Parts: sequence; structure tokens; C-alpha cells
Amino acid sequence: MRNVLVIYYSQSGQLESIARNIAKPLLKTDDINVVFYEIQLEEPFPFPWNNEAFFGAFPESFLQIPTALKPVSEEIMKTKFDLILLHYQVWYLTPSIPINSFLKSADAKILLDNIPVVTINGSRNMWIMAQEKVKVLIKQNNALLKGNIALVDRVGNLISVVTIVEWMFSGVKKKYLGIFPLPGVSDKDIKESSKFGEVILSSLLENDFENLQRRLLEIDAVRVSSYLVTVDKTANKIFAKWSNFIVNKGDSRKFWLKVFKVYLLIAIWLISPIVYILHLFIYPLKRQKIKNEMEYYKGIN
Repeated sequence: MRNVLVIYYSQSGQLESIARNIAKPLLKTDDINVVFYEIQLEEPFPFPWNNEAFFGAFPESFLQIPTALKPVSEEIMKTKFDLILLHYQVWYLTPSIPINSFLKSADAKILLDNIPVVTINGSRNMWIMAQEKVKVLIKQNNALLKGNIALVDRVGNLISVVTIVEWMFSGVKKKYLGIFPLPGVSDKDIKESSKFGEVILSSLLENDFENLQRRLLEIDAVRVSSYLVTVDKTANKIFAKWSNFIVNKGDSRKFWLKVFKVYLLIAIWLISPIVYILHLFIYPLKRQKIKNEMEYYKGIN
């Protein structure tokens, strides 16, 4: 009997749906025991979000400051797992506070030690630098990263900003104003994500994880946009300055978070289109370098 641990944290239910769809092929196999573990916070974040909580989570999210979690059950802690499917969202270009807190916990140190891990993220679109941060945490836990799957909102960057924000603040997944597309990872992509589970199952049964990422890429597990990589990297540098500036502001923290909110709106609606135009001009000059970068980000090294 092989044991598989499926880890996730989900406010809206989207990531849980992804986790359960990917796990479907494993659940149908008699000699595989699948255990689901939902990360629980001592003080949960609100959903739907309110304005103060949403922007208030920024400094701790980006700086990867952990928060208190409820302990993992004794039954899970006593089980020796053969594979871990680690699902996470991206908050402010960084693994969410719940997943970051788990990966920095003593429980994670025990559970992940020398265990093959497949990371699965469900995000708006910019996940590259968050995955780089997850790689560091996985390595610190002495785990073995063997695969990565990125499920994203496939609509345009600015359109997805509108739809995701509406969803996060209303708590209802709907077509905003009746004309915008549904927010988040599409129902079609979520439903079809079981195909990744089939490949993971095959690798698990064959005890061959060395070719897993190649096989996942063959069925469209990861798409990388060179433009979004550029935006992601640039925004990380800017967010580092903002988060370090705001995190210890004390009584003036709320004021500076409001200033950051204004800056963020300007950056999204004015600066990012300019970055896109500049990227179109730069791309032909750095074609090979960018191609090499794209190959790297599709991988797991």
C-alpha cells in the first residue's frame, strides 16, 4: 500500500476542487491510500475579503512571515508517505501565508523529509517567483521536488484583475456585470486536471519520478509567459521595498497601506501596459536568453 498526502488551503473552494480532481485517478486505485490535509489557521483570514484585511495581508505575505496554524492530526503525522501533492495559491507574488506557514512549521519538517513532492498552484497568472520561493522552502525541508503543475486564469492580465478582485470581495464566482468572463481557473481546466493525476499515478506505481516533469509538460502542465515573468520579477523588487517599509510602521501602518493600494492600482493600470510595450521591443534582442529562461521556469531545478 502506497500513501499519498494531498495538502491544500482553500478559501473559495477552487484549490480544493483542483486538489480533488487531480487526485481522482489515485482514489480509484485500491493499493493507494490518499489522505487529504487542509491547512487550518488559528485565526482564519476572512472570505469574502474586506479591504482592510486584503491589503493588510501584504507585508506579511511578501516577507513570508508565518502565522500560527492548528497542528496536523496525529494520524497524519504517524503515517509514512510515498508522495506529497502540495497545492498552493499565490498572494502578492508569494506563496500564500497559510502554505508558507505550513512549510516553515515543525510538522512540515517531519512530513516532507526525503519525500517526493509535486507542487500544484492555482493562481491568477503570475506564479513564477512564488514557485522559486516554494522551491527554497521545499529544499529547506529536505523534500524532493519531482513535478510542478501551474493552473492559471487564462484571460488577459487586466481583465483578470477586475474579475478576481470582484470574486475576492464578493465571495461569489460570477460573470461581473454579466459581461466579464468567470474569474479564476476555468471549470474546464479544473475538470481536465485529472489527466495530471493519471501521469502522477503512473510514475508512483512505476516508482519513477525522474521523468515525471517531462511527462507533465507533454500534457500542458505549465505555460510560461515571458512578459509576465518580466512583470513578476520587476514587481518583486518593488514589493520588497514596500513590504519592508510598511511592516513595522505601527500606528501609521494603515495609512501607508492605503498609499500602497493607490500605488498598486497605478502600477496595474498604467505601468504594466508600458512594461508590455517595452517587452515587445526588447524581446527580439534577447530572444535566446528569454527562451532559456522559459525552459528553466517550466522545469523543477
